[in-house]
Amino acid sequence: MSETGQPGAHEAVTPEPSEGTQPVRGGRRKASGPKSVRQNTLIVMAGTLGSRLSGVLRQQIINLFDNTTMDAFTMAVKVPNLLRELLAEGALVNSFIPVYKSLNTVERRRLAQAFSGVMIAVNLVLTALGILGAPYVVDLLLASESNVDPVLTLYMTRLVMPFLMLISLSSVAMGLLNADEHFKESSFAPVAFNIASIIALLLLPQQATWLAMGWLVGGLAQLVVQLPALNRFGLLPRPALTGHPALGRVLRQMAPFTLTAGTRQILNIYVSRLLSNAQLFPAGTQAGYTNAEALFTMANGLFVVSPALALFPRFSQLAADGHWPAFRALTLQAMRSTTFMAAPVSALLVALAPYAASIFNLTGSVPETRLAATSGILAGWALALVPWALVTILLRTFYARERTRDAVVVSAAGFVLEVALYNLLVPLIGFWGFGVSTAISGVLMTLALLFLYRRAVPLPLDSLLAHLSRVLPLAALAGALAWVMSRFLPQPGPLLPSLLVLAVAGGTGLAAYLAGAVLLRMPEVDGVVRRLRRG
Repeated sequence: MSETGQPGAHEAVTPEPSEGTQPVRGGRRKASGPKSVRQNTLIVMAGTLGSRLSGVLRQQIINLFDNTTMDAFTMAVKVPNLLRELLAEGALVNSFIPVYKSLNTVERRRLAQAFSGVMIAVNLVLTALGILGAPYVVDLLLASESNVDPVLTLYMTRLVMPFLMLISLSSVAMGLLNADEHFKESSFAPVAFNIASIIALLLLPQQATWLAMGWLVGGLAQLVVQLPALNRFGLLPRPALTGHPALGRVLRQMAPFTLTAGTRQILNIYVSRLLSNAQLFPAGTQAGYTNAEALFTMANGLFVVSPALALFPRFSQLAADGHWPAFRALTLQAMRSTTFMAAPVSALLVALAPYAASIFNLTGSVPETRLAATSGILAGWALALVPWALVTILLRTFYARERTRDAVVVSAAGFVLEVALYNLLVPLIGFWGFGVSTAISGVLMTLALLFLYRRAVPLPLDSLLAHLSRVLPLAALAGALAWVMSRFLPQPGPLLPSLLVLAVAGGTGLAAYLAGAVLLRMPEVDGVVRRLRRG
């Protein structure tokens, strides 16, 4: 038991809807117990871990290409990714699930048909416009004096544009499965993307054309592996350009997300131009940024986004039922558990960033400029992991209540602030400026979201503040211990020696963190111990 005698963050949330049927809009639905929340979280975390690890392997293979090819490819895939964020993934899932959960079974199927038809039509138009307008988009992304080849970037951009349709349809499939809390297939679909891309990269010649084609093969695989599950659960829609009364609600919910994503793309465009500026950074910097992004998203996806994704349908159901005590308890549980996991990872990434960057140095031949960019950007971003864990959870609570305007205003303001901080700090402190800017933005967004949350749903913060006052110092000590230990081990270099240092120094730091958590009788550790004893 914890010091307070209350369940730990991984234990049952009280009050929770009792087993049995709970009233929902459009019918009655059996409520899942807390055990299914844990199972869903573990499934999503396992899928995310598989996705991120296979994604690192894919990125290792891409790092075998020279700076010219990899920089151009990295810039080219930004174009469909910019559009996909505007239409699919976060915008789709966060706007679609609350509306979908409020309908009965028949109306859910009708909404899925109408929505998937609209998505296909819109993506066909955008793919065509993307191919035709690629020269203008590439000019927008690259600095006037660029360290990235503009001709090669334009060629590869046109090749990868169909990826937009594939990933958007995959997001529709993921949204349908997640809405009914079928997480296994959707969580492991990105693994199929990475495996298919890896096979294509290994079998096809090491040329720019086939690097782009491997990306398309992966996108197709990510869509196809979800279709059997959709069919098995009776969720496979037959897309049709028809209307539905709830379609307008989904589109209205998507509009603010699209605005937020658009604001974020301003940041991405600014970063792309900044990194491609030959007066500031050498060739290979864009590739290093992508490497750092792959490592950061692995940590963030596993310890932050996965729990948030698994809990989002539950947040939506509790909001639909008007069960606000359980909603509030679930919010606190999610914030405590995610920060408990994110804090040591943040500290260890800061301490061991050069060794983490060497993960991509398979043969010891990766250019030093690329490794330096990876290490510097990753170390800075790691500082932002804890505040963005809080932002991620809090944003989901607003989406679940269909309070998207508040979330959008805060998100847009945060991204604008981040751009301003990049402009101020990157010239002053170099690569660290990216992460410090993101961390400051994350802290301010957390404070704003907590203020807005508490205006609608009373949320006692004493337990969260006490939790952070123990977690953050413990994480700092763990990071310091790992850094000191790394001083007595081999310097960063090729993959295998660097992995050894990460295992020894990182493992020691993590063990120290967990030992401290046990000594402080933190509820998160206590909950795990109780479950192990029961097992």
